[in-house]
Amino acid sequence: MENRGNFATKLGIIAAVAGSAVGLGNIWRFPYLLGQNGGAAFFLVYLLCVVLMGIPVMMAEMSIGRMGRRNASGAFKALGRPKWSLLGKMGVLCAFLILGFYYVVAGWTLEYTFQAIKFDFIGQTPGDLADSFAAFSTHNIRPIVTAVAFMIITCLVVSFGVKKGIENSSRMLMPILFIFIIVLAIRSVTLPGAMEGLKFLFKPDFGKITADVVLSAMGQAFFSLSIGMGCLLTYGSYVKKDVNLENTSLQVVGVDTLVAVLAAIAIFPAVFSMGLDPGQGPQLVFVTLPHVFNQMPGGSIFAIIFFL
Repeated sequence: MENRGNFATKLGIIAAVAGSAVGLGNIWRFPYLLGQNGGAAFFLVYLLCVVLMGIPVMMAEMSIGRMGRRNASGAFKALGRPKWSLLGKMGVLCAFLILGFYYVVAGWTLEYTFQAIKFDFIGQTPGDLADSFAAFSTHNIRPIVTAVAFMIITCLVVSFGVKKGIENSSRMLMPILFIFIIVLAIRSVTLPGAMEGLKFLFKPDFGKITADVVLSAMGQAFFSLSIGMGCLLTYGSYVKKDVNLENTSLQVVGVDTLVAVLAAIAIFPAVFSMGLDPGQGPQLVFVTLPHVFNQMPGGSIFAIIFFL
């Protein structure tokens, strides 16, 4: 068995695992899928998928990782037959496939950090913001540069290891994310016409629940919780044996779901206030949030820290 380190504290475990789960899946992907799939109806199906499938599978993955004390492939091999290592390898392959688009979208957030530093959002209308996003995302060079920059930053953090790299950065950044998303949600619900956005989020139309909506909600639940990617197995291998994985999993899922809900509250009231289409897709966050920042005192500073 490998001699692996451990997370120093339970808070560090929750912050690191939640840091894996919370991210673009909650703040970028969840809102636009919710907008494209009927709002509250999608949200209810998503919650059911999280409770009925997400939580049990998360517990199972972290348990396998802790018992095996190895990487994703080695844990399955150690606890079962050698051929079972294929399951872990498939998870790692899945993570690489997801990285193929994840690092591109993460690069978009770096670009918007640079734009916020230059105060480019000030005075822009929703139409201007949409045109700006289209110009950047279709540019031949800029998205590549920001994507590579994101990968360099990620590799730098990981190079410091579990405690000094992943755990410390997660413990610092997760509270900041919470504070900012709460501030954004409060500002968004005070915009004119925000009530229509809240109705869209919390007043379900069950007639909109279709097979496609269920599949989208299930996929988002697994994506948001980092299930099937080898991440939870790997994190589990660094968890001490006296840590209650049931409670840890429930706390991580609670944090992940809360961030997703707050992100939706921050975005959709603003969408309806601006008269935008909630189903406009991947650009939704990058058009809506800069407009919300424009409506806030010191919004440019908030934008810099949030996108960073």
